[in-house]
Amino acid sequence: MLTVTSVNVNGLRAAAKKGFVEWLGGTGADVICLQEVRAEPHQLPAEAGAPEGWFAVHAPAAAKGRAGVSLLTRREPDRVRIGFGSEEFDGSGRYVEADLPGVTVASLYLPSGEVGTERQDEKIRFMAEFLEYLKGLKERAAADGREVVVCGDWNIAHQEADLKNWKGNKKNSGFLSEEREWMTRVFDAADGGYVDVMRALHPGVEGPYSWWSYRGRAFDNDTGWRIDYQVTTPRLAERAVKGFVERAATHGERWSDHAPVTVVYDL
Repeated sequence: MLTVTSVNVNGLRAAAKKGFVEWLGGTGADVICLQEVRAEPHQLPAEAGAPEGWFAVHAPAAAKGRAGVSLLTRREPDRVRIGFGSEEFDGSGRYVEADLPGVTVASLYLPSGEVGTERQDEKIRFMAEFLEYLKGLKERAAADGREVVVCGDWNIAHQEADLKNWKGNKKNSGFLSEEREWMTRVFDAADGGYVDVMRALHPGVEGPYSWWSYRGRAFDNDTGWRIDYQVTTPRLAERAVKGFVERAATHGERWSDHAPVTVVYDL
């Protein structure tokens, strides 16, 4: 079995003080994909940035205190790659991947965007480049007899079932028609050819949500978004045994505004 967990930590230094370290000590995951680390490796406490029993790979952003993705693996990766060959984005701390036996695991932090601003333009540019990379990654993996899982905060709710208040967010970044259409391309067998594993495991249900705003009572009312995905090649998706969101029991026990998304694969 291979257990993979993905979580946006909303700043790993802060999360380490709020319960991340304790969560890490109790997890049964073999691979953990982290997003929005927001720190250089030397700035992280050892128990979070270089925990005992784990191999850690960090891809911080060139801009201090921004973005940043990491991978924690129980076994040493055979190979690690930071970025996806983008001149614009490879220094932005948004993508890292590692080869493990038979599978490539990646951590992605897709830009969040904001309608009518340069941030949204940046997001659209990222999406265009990244989809082409995903296609090539899938082809290369198939040629090598490998599977792929791209975990992370994709910052897009694909379907109406993926956010509680979908009617009120149709004009907001994260649920724009062009963003949703792009996600459809990622999952189209004739285009990207990947599978949304959590949706495949939980068809026809609302959520399960993985992000709740800190504003108001969003968490208590489960007014959430499902924007954290494990996106895999079709054969790996078929090996997914179960998937679940590790939602905190109470608002006060949260160490991030996101919850870990965990999938167990029969490998």
